[in-house]
Amino acid sequence: MAHGHKSTEKVVYVGDSRVRKGTMPNTPVDYTAFPGKSEAFIPNFLLKEWMVGVVALVGFLALTIAHPAPLGYPADPTNASFIPMPDWYFLFLYQLLKYPYVSGDFVVLGTVGVPGVAFGALLLAPFLDTGKERRFYKRPIASGLLILSILACVYLTKVSWDHYQHQLEINHVTPEHIDRANKAREAYEAGQPRPNPIQQQGAAEVPIVDADDPAMELAATCLSCHGTDMKGQGSIPSLRGVGDRLSEEQIADIITNGQGAMPSQADQHTPEEIDQIAAWLAKQKAEAAE
Repeated sequence: MAHGHKSTEKVVYVGDSRVRKGTMPNTPVDYTAFPGKSEAFIPNFLLKEWMVGVVALVGFLALTIAHPAPLGYPADPTNASFIPMPDWYFLFLYQLLKYPYVSGDFVVLGTVGVPGVAFGALLLAPFLDTGKERRFYKRPIASGLLILSILACVYLTKVSWDHYQHQLEINHVTPEHIDRANKAREAYEAGQPRPNPIQQQGAAEVPIVDADDPAMELAATCLSCHGTDMKGQGSIPSLRGVGDRLSEEQIADIITNGQGAMPSQADQHTPEEIDQIAAWLAKQKAEAAE
């Protein structure tokens, strides 16, 4: 192809065999033509792993936004009704540590030994399993250990969660995040501000009325949950000023039959003792304290 009008100008044709074909060393090799060979780790394999990781991360972020972590009350070491539970992905290990052979005198085995063997096996897996076969049913040992581990984690997680639900039921306890959400929703529907769990709602500042009354000793079962200072703890309300909210008859009915998370105390006290406790609690009023 000539670029000028001179007849002596050299002409180079596009199809001239003397033009060398361009080389692109970064072009990935088609490894399907080489049986038994794998693709290059960088960048082929690593790029695909990164893309899978990005998809998993986006899915995880979407899950955390759609279902945020439960928010309970501030930590209260005096709350005897609180049942601690780890996050769901640690439930299997939490349940494992309840068994006698990995707890107590063997706690080091449960906390260091078993997890160390599990994670060590994962780290050594590429060096122990060097077979070229990639189909899982052609690798019985590795596939069997994987399936066994998954089944063990699923089983331990379910047992741990079922035990937690059973403890909530027998102790008549509502999880703190559910109780807090219910109170916030009730306040919103009533047009009131959201309850502040850090500040007691007025009754905590009311002094105890007639603290020398023998009924206070009878109310030890009540104070074991409501606190020896009667200020309540966590989701358990304060008993100070309870006489301003409930009558003596209402208090006696709650002690006898229970209410919400509070179980019945009829098997702990006689009807006379319940009346005595109810009469004393009915005295707990702000006006009487003054």
